[in-house]
Amino acid sequence: MPSSPMIQMLIHKLEVGTGSRYFRYFALAVGVVGLALIYDLRAYRNLSAPEAMDSAQLARNISEGKGYSTLFLRPFSLYLVQKHHTANNADTGTNAPPDAARIKTAHPDISNPPVYPLLLAGLMKILPFDYTTNTKSSFWANNGGFWRYQPDFFIALFNEALLLIIVVLTFFLAKSLFDSNVAWLSAFLVLGCELLWRFSASGLSTLLLLAIFMVLVLFLLEIERSSRESKPRPGWLLGLAVAVGVLTGIGALTRYAFGWTIIPVVLFLILFSGPRRLPHMLAALLAFTLVLAPWIIRNEVVSGTPFGTAGYAVVEGTYLFPQFQLERSVQPEVALAMRIQPYTQKLFANLRGILTGDLLKSGATWAGVLFFAGLFMAFRSTGARRIRYFLLMCLGLFAVVQSLGRTQLSEVSPEINSENLLVLLVPLVLVFGAGFFFTLLDQMTLPFVQLRYAVIAGFVTLCWLPLVFALVIKNDPRFYPPYFPPVVQQSASWMQPEELMMSDWPWAVAWYGQRQCVWLTLDAQDDFYTINNLKPIQALYLTQQTMDCKFVTEMMNAPERSWGGFLKQTLNDKRVPDKFPLTKAPPGYWPLELFLADRQRW
Repeated sequence: MPSSPMIQMLIHKLEVGTGSRYFRYFALAVGVVGLALIYDLRAYRNLSAPEAMDSAQLARNISEGKGYSTLFLRPFSLYLVQKHHTANNADTGTNAPPDAARIKTAHPDISNPPVYPLLLAGLMKILPFDYTTNTKSSFWANNGGFWRYQPDFFIALFNEALLLIIVVLTFFLAKSLFDSNVAWLSAFLVLGCELLWRFSASGLSTLLLLAIFMVLVLFLLEIERSSRESKPRPGWLLGLAVAVGVLTGIGALTRYAFGWTIIPVVLFLILFSGPRRLPHMLAALLAFTLVLAPWIIRNEVVSGTPFGTAGYAVVEGTYLFPQFQLERSVQPEVALAMRIQPYTQKLFANLRGILTGDLLKSGATWAGVLFFAGLFMAFRSTGARRIRYFLLMCLGLFAVVQSLGRTQLSEVSPEINSENLLVLLVPLVLVFGAGFFFTLLDQMTLPFVQLRYAVIAGFVTLCWLPLVFALVIKNDPRFYPPYFPPVVQQSASWMQPEELMMSDWPWAVAWYGQRQCVWLTLDAQDDFYTINNLKPIQALYLTQQTMDCKFVTEMMNAPERSWGGFLKQTLNDKRVPDKFPLTKAPPGYWPLELFLADRQRW
């Protein structure tokens, strides 16, 4: 064929033939990748969430063949592990092991569920992670100074890929519930959700959990649709019920609080899975239990608790254990927390904040307002009506679970934290908000058709404004203060890998410094020496988190045994208190930070 007719045929296919569709998809993909690139260049920031650094250092240990062990030591974790092993040896009539707390060797992690760290560990095996700070490359450095931390950036890229998968899942879910118009609008709204982009850069497991949740909803929708067929397929429905239970179990192993989702899942199966609802419910419950059981057994063997320190989140944040006191406690009186009053106070106090603010600030923006306005609308689609019931069940459940599970992590970062469960509902809220938007649009009398597209474009632009504003001003990717990886790595480099440090941000020392670090104890006397007797603490690293405390209430009037009293005495006497084992300090830290070691190491 001559070249001219061939070129004309290709042009024809691109303009009106099948090629035009692929060309539009290609252009859309380029636009999405371009948006991600712009976000990474202008709005990306290094990790700041303690949970993200904790998961990252745990994943690195797994990838390096050190097992499911952690360098971030919580005194409460040491307490649980030591108590369990001591009790086991007492039951068998033997003496307690010399290292019952597992602090002199690799300490088993009993705070994080395994799915997300395992995925990050696989990512670290594939990509060329470089854990040193790069001050030479123009992308990682800025004028010879630290700028971006490469492992943090790679983790953000992984989560951005998950965000794009969520956009695709939202499209197919909306198309199944409504039509292609709602599907495209929903996908664009999720793509432009500024809150989800911030979660992608945070390094948290939220977007992985959201992807699991979206697949779970798609499976529930398929169960509902198949059950309404004239001749339902029993084997197919039973298999879907098993898959739903497995997905819920995997979600619980991504974030423990998500395990409560099995309640609305079971209720949905009872209501909408057809006449064989009882076998479907039992299959989902059995699959959910089988997925969780091995990990619960592992935690019981290691610590004597099914979910480790995470199982006590309901106690944290009450008046019994405010702030981070429980996790920093060497010998907590957990038995005091068996009363009901602390939990009811915590529930109603946090639930009030959710009902008055968090629901409307969930990231759904103006589409969320339409969702709440259209709650009582009778959608034509049976599947849409029934999935809406599931959404409302999850909304009520997540509000209660998030209220009871709220800890100091939510105070440090009110929106971007691992305790935010309501964000999982954002894509579904956007889908139903988009569906109600088109219902309103169809009732509008417009003078010409083109104005309809202008209204849609205006609505999308309105919902995209938070993301646009985030991209207008270029951010400093460094999360300083407080985190500055080069200083953390310099401080940790003075320690040998087997030596123990203590710090008020041990997650950063564990992730950036790759050294075993225990969380700052509640006092500088008894609790400090309790840890020191288990394993000598050979360096103390206090950052702005402690050094920048309130001068009168937390330093001048602080008890002598507290760290505020420790700093006051050090400031007044120009030396550490008597008999304190760490006496050497390098220059350049005081007064913003304080580094003390057992000997001069620099």
